[in-house]
Amino acid sequence: MTRPTVLFVCVHNAGRSQMAAGFLAHLSGGAVEVLSAGSMPAEHINPVAVQAMREVGIDITAAVPKVLTTEAVRASDVVVTMGCGDACPFFPGKRYEDWVLDDPAGQGIEAVRPIRDEIRRRVEGLLGELTAPQR
Repeated sequence: MTRPTVLFVCVHNAGRSQMAAGFLAHLSGGAVEVLSAGSMPAEHINPVAVQAMREVGIDITAAVPKVLTTEAVRASDVVVTMGCGDACPFFPGKRYEDWVLDDPAGQGIEAVRPIRDEIRRRVEGLLGELTAPQR
């Protein structure tokens, strides 16, 4: 089986999608190719998201917000959207999931921790599905 590719998309690619990408890259140990992008990328990663991830031992300081491209969607087996509405191109045959999560933008660490923890829970579930033996 080829290595699956997951694309996480949110508007600014600075918080939720970067935390999800950080978790999946860390937890999969390279078994999954991880991409993230935004429909209107910010200039830098949300520093509170960086802090929240650092608290659980994952460093996302090197991550850079990237613009969402049609090529990234085409290259992905699973596209996880997080509040980007209709900005994500749709291709038949792709698996899409929409994760409704609060936006950590402008939030303090106390508000971002539960968002981070919910993202981890969902990433763990997705990873379990992607790495389960095929029948």
